[in-house]
Amino acid sequence: MENPAQSLHFQGTQEPLEVNSTPAKDTQRAWQQKVYRWHRYIGLLVLVPTIFWTASGIMHPFMSHWFKPKIAHEIYIPQPIQTEAVKMDLAVVLKKNGIAEIKNVRLVNFEAGSFFQVKLDKQVRYFSTVDGIELKDGDRKYALSMARFLIDDQKSAIKGITQIQDFDKQYKYVNRLLPVWKVSFDRADQMDVYVETAQSRMATFNNQQRKIFIWIFQTFHNWEFLSGITHKTLQLSIMICFLTLICLSALSGLLIYGLMWKRFRSIPKSNKKGLLRKYHRQLGLAVSLVTFTFALSGLYHATTKFTPDERLKFVHEPSFTTDTLAQAKLPNLQGVSNLSLASWDGKHYWRVVKSDWKTKQSSTEYLELLSHAPLKDGDQAYALFLVQQFSGCNSSEPSCCDMDSAPTTGFNLAEAKLLSSAVISKFAGEYGFVNKRLPVVKLAYDTPEKTTFYLETATGRLAAKVVNADRYEGLSFAFLHKYNGLDGFGKNIRDGVMTLAALGVLTISLFGLAVFLKMK
Repeated sequence: MENPAQSLHFQGTQEPLEVNSTPAKDTQRAWQQKVYRWHRYIGLLVLVPTIFWTASGIMHPFMSHWFKPKIAHEIYIPQPIQTEAVKMDLAVVLKKNGIAEIKNVRLVNFEAGSFFQVKLDKQVRYFSTVDGIELKDGDRKYALSMARFLIDDQKSAIKGITQIQDFDKQYKYVNRLLPVWKVSFDRADQMDVYVETAQSRMATFNNQQRKIFIWIFQTFHNWEFLSGITHKTLQLSIMICFLTLICLSALSGLLIYGLMWKRFRSIPKSNKKGLLRKYHRQLGLAVSLVTFTFALSGLYHATTKFTPDERLKFVHEPSFTTDTLAQAKLPNLQGVSNLSLASWDGKHYWRVVKSDWKTKQSSTEYLELLSHAPLKDGDQAYALFLVQQFSGCNSSEPSCCDMDSAPTTGFNLAEAKLLSSAVISKFAGEYGFVNKRLPVVKLAYDTPEKTTFYLETATGRLAAKVVNADRYEGLSFAFLHKYNGLDGFGKNIRDGVMTLAALGVLTISLFGLAVFLKMK
């Protein structure tokens, strides 16, 4: 280690910085030496975490954009319901198969035929709409049919089909949907497709290359390796400590290399140690702001993870008895793309989705179970009920939420006024792709936190709850960490700038290490 008197030269010169010394200048010099020393010490402490975060951050655009695998269809397009194929009423089919109570029903049509997709407590079963006979392993067969359609591959052998009930290292919580089927294809790219049969949609897909990217990102950016040896709180605390130190390192570097710029003398080319310092200083000044914003937004993001995301626990799934359904007839299925059941305030409804297969536009209406009388603004009415139901989720209401793992708290809306409601059919703004569920009903309330709910009425689930604190953190992460402010220039420009910024931070870290090693 060089002594403090030498360390303030920065460029390795042997003459002192000042010829005429005064007590004031000595005090200033001592303070500058301390700042520089702390900058160096902090830089060494955060060197490895910084390399981890920046190197894995550089991988993210490759994983999510440039080298993201392409598949034929990212949206599953179900075949239209053939009205002439529905020859039996639902209740008749249920009684024929000894089923007294169900959670819901849908109509699905794929190469195996037309079926009532019946959801029970723990399983999904398929019964022919023609003769009521059950399709053996129906959910598995439907999952395989969906997966083959999505990647347009009807020939490759199947390595395995597994139903996923919980999130794991390959199928992360960010995918939101459960349960799903994982269909693994025996192909050169080792493609895995995850599908949710209960709503006929894809959850995600990964080939071998993407699996490697995900492992790198989860290990070195999210520090998943700590989750197996520490509690999540400790894991987050360690990350927050390092992110705080990186912020301090960036600020101290800006202070000593920016505000003290005039104190640097020219460096002889023969002075290799001085040249390293010069390059470290110049590049450090160039990337100090992005270093600080990367770390600060990451720090802000990490602090929000202490509050568990419990959205999956909020679900309304009432039961329907076969005796009740026996009194009802199926509604007119002409132009209907799907059919399900909904129930609230003691009333039962058919939830009917109609689609225009040419324009790909759809509409949803609710018909009273027995009379088929339409309910005005049915989606909004159901969404309003769901919010009120979830607001009392600590009650003993059996269909209020996932009672096997009940949320720690419901939502306190008191007498909040509903400001607006809308059906959201695409990801945008505060309801981004990370939420996975569409379409949803948006309900915005007049509360101090501007509480907004997004409800997936097709499943009776809470898709997202957003308050001002979420918006602030989301904006910070989107603009300072992911550079979404550059979206207008296209993804290539945005990801290119983000990659160069991360590469700059990585380079300055390596220069700092080289300076330290030269000083030894």
